[in-house]
Amino acid sequence: MALSKGANFYSNLPVNKISLSELLLKNKQFKNVPADWFVIITDIKNSTDAVLSGLHENVNLIATGSIVTVLNIAFKAGISIPFFFGGDGATFLIPPSIVDASMKALSLYRTNTLTNFNLELRTGILSVVEIYEHKHELKICKFNSTGNFSIPIVLGNGLNYAEKVIKGDDYLATVHNDTDEELDLSGMQCRWDKIEPPEHSEEVVTLIVIAQDCDQQAKVYSKVIKEIDRIYGLPEKRQPISIPKLIFRTSFNNLGKEMRSRIGKINVFELVKTWFINLYGYIYFRTDSGKNYLQKLVEMSDTLVIDGRINTVITGTEKQRLILQHVLNDLENEHKLHYGLFVSGQSVMSCYVRDLVDDHIHFVDGSEGGYTKAAAVLKQKLKNKLSG
Repeated sequence: MALSKGANFYSNLPVNKISLSELLLKNKQFKNVPADWFVIITDIKNSTDAVLSGLHENVNLIATGSIVTVLNIAFKAGISIPFFFGGDGATFLIPPSIVDASMKALSLYRTNTLTNFNLELRTGILSVVEIYEHKHELKICKFNSTGNFSIPIVLGNGLNYAEKVIKGDDYLATVHNDTDEELDLSGMQCRWDKIEPPEHSEEVVTLIVIAQDCDQQAKVYSKVIKEIDRIYGLPEKRQPISIPKLIFRTSFNNLGKEMRSRIGKINVFELVKTWFINLYGYIYFRTDSGKNYLQKLVEMSDTLVIDGRINTVITGTEKQRLILQHVLNDLENEHKLHYGLFVSGQSVMSCYVRDLVDDHIHFVDGSEGGYTKAAAVLKQKLKNKLSG
């Protein structure tokens, strides 16, 4: 697979280690995404109905699988790409060299999820140059959140525009049914049970924030992050994942779901083998290597996404959340932002593990479909605004 000249654009971005609220105000640290790159968006059709029907774990599993599908292709190509987990789907920024392979693999994955879960994963693509031609911005930088874990930060309304186009009624999805390649979901794991809030915390908050004026995004988001820091403390203080609350699950039912998502069927031999490997996990997590993995698991949990809006999962007390809501309500009344918020008693986590040392990412959502339900609250506010 030949790499294009700008394929390593994201890999070569410097990692910023200053506070996020400060970084958001430093426009010079943000670079334009190359015009020859593409935006790919996946989302589960009627995900809100699926969540309300109690299928939130399947929704998270399928969304995670779409990320693993594309990341494995990028890994084989030797490049790093920015991606954004959204609970019921994902967004990717990718160079032209892996576009065809990614779309073919996602088409295969769509067939797999429809067959095995009766849920339809929609996939769409839009060129970055088209985003720029329609006068939208798409700026990105790299932020070091904890330890060695870096995340992409995107400002501008480019991804929002891409989402509107891809989810529009007149968008024609490109379907690749002629591929004879096998789906590669290696590394995908969903082995952890619902996770209770850490000690001294009471609840899990899933929050989505959008700026009302795109030109004021950086200033508004900096203010929101600063207020979250003030109310909840630094990111490690509001991290919903903690080692004492992790429960390793080994039921055949859960392992079977993961297997159907990965290979499209239940292989009894593989299922039993995975079950025995999981049993070994109880021993492994008591070794020094296992304890190190768990510590990195907490550090590398993806609880913050900024893709033109803020998406975050945090934990704390009811008192802290009420203070935050008061701040957000004031900013909303000042026409600076809109937000959607959902409160649950637990968080859920799915994982992409290439190796147990330092190549693993963990996607976090509030239980009961936190991101999907927060998005529903936000959509209703925007609908009320338009009708008002």
